[in-house]
Amino acid sequence: MCPFCHPMTFPGQQVILRNEHCLFLQMPQLVLTSSGVIIPRRHRETVFDLTPEEWTATQSLLQNAKRLIDEQYSPDGYNVGWNCRETGGQSVPHAHLHAFPRFSDEPHAGKGIRYC
Repeated sequence: MCPFCHPMTFPGQQVILRNEHCLFLQMPQLVLTSSGVIIPRRHRETVFDLTPEEWTATQSLLQNAKRLIDEQYSPDGYNVGWNCRETGGQSVPHAHLHAFPRFSDEPHAGKGIRYC
């Protein structure tokens, strides 16, 4: 069973935003407050499998998520990225775009997405 096809299987995870093709999900985080993932509603293994409509919907939802996070937390920067397949660091075989707000006072500030 794919956990992103059934996103409520993650304890504490919430759907924060949605559109026709995608969901923006967040779960409580100790370090990366307000981080989340954007997933297509339909099962797509990697970003390379998204339809043109899902690409557009992902970009739209990313802009909406950024606006929301900016209003609530005022981060100093962001890391945004995809992992593709196990060798690329993907642990759940359902495409998901990571969105990490970053803050200048955190331990790994300025070190990039590898420190998320």
